Amino acid sequence: MITISHAQLIRGSKVLLDDASVTLYPGHKVGLVGANGTGKSSLLALIMGKLHLDKGDISVPAQWRIATVAQETPALDMAALEYVLDGDREFRELESQLKLAEQRNDGNAIADLHGKLDAIGAYSIRARAGSLLAGLGFGESQQSQPVKSFSGGWRMRLNLAQALLCRSELLLLDEPTNHLDLDTMFWLEGWLKSYQGTLVLISHDRDFVDAIVEEIIHVENQKLNFYRGNYTAFEAIRAERMAQQQVAYEKQQRERSHMQSYVDRFRYKASKARQAQSRLKALEKMTELLPAAVDNPFQMEFRPPSALPNPLVMMENVAVGYGDTTILNSVHLNLVPGARIGLLGRNGAGKSTFIKLLAGQLEPQRGKYQPNPGLNIGYFAQHQVEYLRLDDTPLQHLQRLAPEQREQELRDFLGGFGFQGDMALSPVRPFSGGEKARLVLALLVWQRPNLLLLDEPTNHLDLEMRHALTVALQDFEGAMVIVSHDRHLLRLTCDDYYLVDSGKVEHFAGDLEDYHQWLLDAAKAAKPQPQTDGKPQQDKKQQKRQEAELRQKLSPLKKQQGKLEDEQQKVTERLAELENLLADTELYAEQHKARLTEVLAERTTLNQKLEQSELSWLELQEQIDSIELAATSA
Repeated sequence: MITISHAQLIRGSKVLLDDASVTLYPGHKVGLVGANGTGKSSLLALIMGKLHLDKGDISVPAQWRIATVAQETPALDMAALEYVLDGDREFRELESQLKLAEQRNDGNAIADLHGKLDAIGAYSIRARAGSLLAGLGFGESQQSQPVKSFSGGWRMRLNLAQALLCRSELLLLDEPTNHLDLDTMFWLEGWLKSYQGTLVLISHDRDFVDAIVEEIIHVENQKLNFYRGNYTAFEAIRAERMAQQQVAYEKQQRERSHMQSYVDRFRYKASKARQAQSRLKALEKMTELLPAAVDNPFQMEFRPPSALPNPLVMMENVAVGYGDTTILNSVHLNLVPGARIGLLGRNGAGKSTFIKLLAGQLEPQRGKYQPNPGLNIGYFAQHQVEYLRLDDTPLQHLQRLAPEQREQELRDFLGGFGFQGDMALSPVRPFSGGEKARLVLALLVWQRPNLLLLDEPTNHLDLEMRHALTVALQDFEGAMVIVSHDRHLLRLTCDDYYLVDSGKVEHFAGDLEDYHQWLLDAAKAAKPQPQTDGKPQQDKKQQKRQEAELRQKLSPLKKQQGKLEDEQQKVTERLAELENLLADTELYAEQHKARLTEVLAERTTLNQKLEQSELSWLELQEQIDSIELAATSA
């Protein structure tokens, strides 16, 4: 397991972690959440050994193979499939050794290397790599295309495929859903659910996190706070804790105020000086409780459109495409104020083409396309970030749209999108992708559109900004058409779904779960039937019997592990309660000496109990690993 104890991590002048501790157990799936800049990515780098603690300890099993997604992809002539195979370094090394042995005509080495390749599943590795690429949206012909022929987003998918192909005990994923569409999201979600190793996942897509993880580590106030359950459970527990914390904070502030008042009144009065000094020392020792800061830093609101003509757009028998190539045929759709449409469809089906038609970036090839003269389009697409003037500030961008407005009004507006203080006056160039996307959204909102076209608006946005956007869209009075892989956003903002498939745009009579099933059915229908090659198939009854026997052997051990984990959670929570008690200065008064002794004794006992429980858990895990290894070898 991975243990982090009393960790301090400093980057530059910023303390990211201070006296932070957490334990990650083998085979568990953990979501790592927290505001931008709190150190989530730095924590992954710490686990990988790319960063080192300033204080404290971190322990990662030396034998664990760690898989992670490379952040850069060189423009290579290598085929996409071969690039993905590079993710399994052991395979590539054995493959290289085999070629040398064949050149030497060394029969013993060749036989030995074939045995090693067979042991790591090398003879099926190309099929597995092809399956990964297919799941991530690469067609069969694309898999043989050179890496350099793909755009940046598709190259990131290749890096993701490399990480998934790697045989690993620990998989670290930092925003893996960026650049994915909804159908590949469903596929990745299913793949990660079946992953057997330990997973640490950073993602701002709450539905994605909810479906995969069973534990949450929240990075906040330089601590690593553990929560059992998925993201929704974490939100509920945290909200309750913060309510309790707010009550404790207000109580402490009243006590501080009372003590400070006494000190200010009597510290220089001879008869009261000793008592005042005593209270001053107590005041200095009083642990600072942080207020429960639950307010979202982003406040986004669409201003009412200047006009709401009806209909906004009329389409009859419209065809659209590129040059002589038609992508969509016979499109019939009227957009009216209040329409809230989510576009569904597989990658390459034409969703973005349809958005570009509505945005006026593509002319219809035929048919009747009639926009209302009062139409005012607000179009968001990732490529629009490229049109920002990098040497200008957010305020300058907004002033070009509103030259008559007072600067303070514009700065107040930008503040709702996170551009407060000096940030509103800073050049855009060094901004992160998320910050640039927020600025494009702010500029779009200011223009008071009556038709919103949003093509993957949540890429690079954190959870707080996604929430602010979702709330704002719920109150938007105009029409909107959204393409997004964020199911939470679609579910809360869209009233209707339209499916883009086979050159058509048609109403989809179902929800996102129905669409997921539609994708599964379509994939099953398109899958070629396996051809028999005359070889005897494995006895399925025998396989099922062996699997049942394995489950029967492992079940009591895993149940014991579960009990230990529950016990550890309760002990950890009780230890936190005791720490809060020890932070109360009243406990150290003479009349509470017996109670203080009890609390300290209980803390010592619980720490010993926690250590013994963790050792017992590790012993059980060794037994499980031994049984699984024996079953694999049989």
